[in-house]
Amino acid sequence: MAIATTNPATGEVLKTFDALTDAEIDTKLQAAADAFRTLRRTSFAERAGWMRAAADILDAEQDVIGAMMTTEMGKTLASARAESAKCAKACRFYADSAERFLADEPVEAAAVNADNAYGTYQPLGPVLAIMPWNFPLWQAMRFAAPALMAGNVGLLKHASNVPQTALFMQDLFDRAGFPSGSFQTLLIGSAQVEKVLADERVAAATLTGSEGAGRAVAEAAGRNLKKTVLELGGSDPFVVMPSADIEKAAKVATTARCQNNGQSCIAAKRFIVHADVYDAFATAFVQNMSELVIGDPMDENTDVGPLATEQGRDDVAAQVRDAVDKGGKVLCGGEPIDKPGWWYPPTVVAELSTDMEMYAEEVFGPVAGLYRVNSYDEAIEIANGTKFGLGSNAWTTDPDEQQAFARDLEAGAVFINGMTTSFNELPFGGIKNSGYGRELSEHGIREFCNLKAVWIGEAADVRTGSHAE
Repeated sequence: MAIATTNPATGEVLKTFDALTDAEIDTKLQAAADAFRTLRRTSFAERAGWMRAAADILDAEQDVIGAMMTTEMGKTLASARAESAKCAKACRFYADSAERFLADEPVEAAAVNADNAYGTYQPLGPVLAIMPWNFPLWQAMRFAAPALMAGNVGLLKHASNVPQTALFMQDLFDRAGFPSGSFQTLLIGSAQVEKVLADERVAAATLTGSEGAGRAVAEAAGRNLKKTVLELGGSDPFVVMPSADIEKAAKVATTARCQNNGQSCIAAKRFIVHADVYDAFATAFVQNMSELVIGDPMDENTDVGPLATEQGRDDVAAQVRDAVDKGGKVLCGGEPIDKPGWWYPPTVVAELSTDMEMYAEEVFGPVAGLYRVNSYDEAIEIANGTKFGLGSNAWTTDPDEQQAFARDLEAGAVFINGMTTSFNELPFGGIKNSGYGRELSEHGIREFCNLKAVWIGEAADVRTGSHAE
């Protein structure tokens, strides 16, 4: 894919960029190595000051930043502004929390025959972040804020269709005051990633993206014995049981499926509804989906904009056609919108069967699969009957069912009676083919740290080499 800004609402190429040469990449990697030697010796207070300055920039320039993201990948302007605000909140969260999250962990010195002993978290070095286009600022910030506050250096290889957002990230941290080279954008193609990852100056890597991309990065990192964190795809279940508030569940289901024009790894995608409330939920859900306003993402009244890429639109259309050809029933939507750009309407498909592509696979667009079940056990079987395990939703007011769903749903997150989302305070990540490792919370900032054991004996013992009894 060419490195270019292409407006998804029109298909017009607005700006193109040249990929970095090998010499330019080398210069940036050396700058990262040099920056790490400086940044790792700065205090938490210094880093926090710079991180809060970045948050202030994000808030002050929210309209400009939002318009940039909307132009590059088609999300509504309202959601783009909200994304910038969420990034500012993450910056302040880690500015406030990093020192506490990375505080030394003392052990009982006498138990290890020491005068003092503790575990200490230290940064690893330059970390390569390979990020997707769907939340072009938030996905990268989810890595950048904790990494920089830990004293690591960031190297961002962003998706090729959001180059201006990628360059903004580098500019943001430069303007905020971080030492030069602390966060750099690498405008490179996918074919150049392995060489960067293999470079001895790069300490680790994190990727948010497809299952295929995750396998490729994990394989390359494994050959070079480098730590990775992977957040991959999802086909999240949204289970509705008889005790649920059906009107509220249907309303949240609509947002959960169509947020970000349906292009979210943790969007609800498979709606698994108990037979006792299936008809009521389906009626409300289809009505809500049908009433969403499709249009110019810059318009404040728009609910759903275009898909980010032509290929993405074609993939979604193909999955729906496959379901229909095999007996699926379209309850609303179901056909691409015939106009310039890459448009697909909110769609609900019922009567799914296991031979359909969308039965258990991820659909990366505003298309919902509707499943009827007769029991809790059947709901769990379908919910877990996928290779993915990122997020999950369950709707029930029964306390026993709530605890059972929290225990039985195979996912990195279970949200009950509310939409799956990411919070700075909660760990974020998946299991199975949705990846491994965690972002956010204290667990995210520790992923790219060396937990070093420190043992200090009495001075006399150190000089003589003797061991105290």
